[in-house]
Amino acid sequence: MNILILEDEIPAYEKLSEHLEAYFSESYTFDWCRTIVEAKERLTNQNKYDIIFSDIELLDGIAIELFKELKIECPIIFCTAYHKYLLDAFKSNGIAYILKPYAQEDITKALQKYNTLFNSASDYQINDTVLKYITSALSQDTHYKSRFIIKTPKGIHLLSTQDISYIEASGTFCKLVDDKGGSHLLSQSITSLNETLDPKKFFRINRSRIINISHIVRMDTYFKNRLLLQMRGSKEKMMTSSSVTAKFRIWLDS
Repeated sequence: MNILILEDEIPAYEKLSEHLEAYFSESYTFDWCRTIVEAKERLTNQNKYDIIFSDIELLDGIAIELFKELKIECPIIFCTAYHKYLLDAFKSNGIAYILKPYAQEDITKALQKYNTLFNSASDYQINDTVLKYITSALSQDTHYKSRFIIKTPKGIHLLSTQDISYIEASGTFCKLVDDKGGSHLLSQSITSLNETLDPKKFFRINRSRIINISHIVRMDTYFKNRLLLQMRGSKEKMMTSSSVTAKFRIWLDS
């Protein structure tokens, strides 16, 4: 099987690769693209993939717009953090819409669906029967963390995610800072923690920080396509990574 992976986030790509390796008993080949430009070149010059795994928002644009522009001959499994593109996904050869954070079971079910629906990917066309089947299978709610259990020398207390202003990586721990400036340590990496948070409310602005949109006090432009953010509970301003600023602007407006 020949697979195309469209994913701009390296941790998400690595996780998907692990899930694919766990699923396939036989060998398979794949290409990986992080941008619309790269994906367009691959699909224009080498459009012989059996299936595509695609995030929705890549570094330089929306993948669905690319699929509208090009004639895609294989089914697509979307792996994304956004609900709002569901209908558009099915209009562009989508057969499954997996919401992050996904697990091995989600990837396995999507690939089993592919095997059930298609003997050959070459003549794939979406139809009402397939759409009904997929929509029914995807009518499940996604649950994200609403609170964290914080252990301290004085005891255990609950921290609501709505009170978290931002999260900062601190070695193998994360520091959760609330809107009053209180700091709470959690024994979890920032990458794994990010996958448990509602992507409509939280955004990872750089490698070491995740912010809550509800607690942004001020934003200012900065050089090299970056933004400076003032968050409640922090005296210091935080800077977006230049590689995610465009995606962050889209997220703010969604």
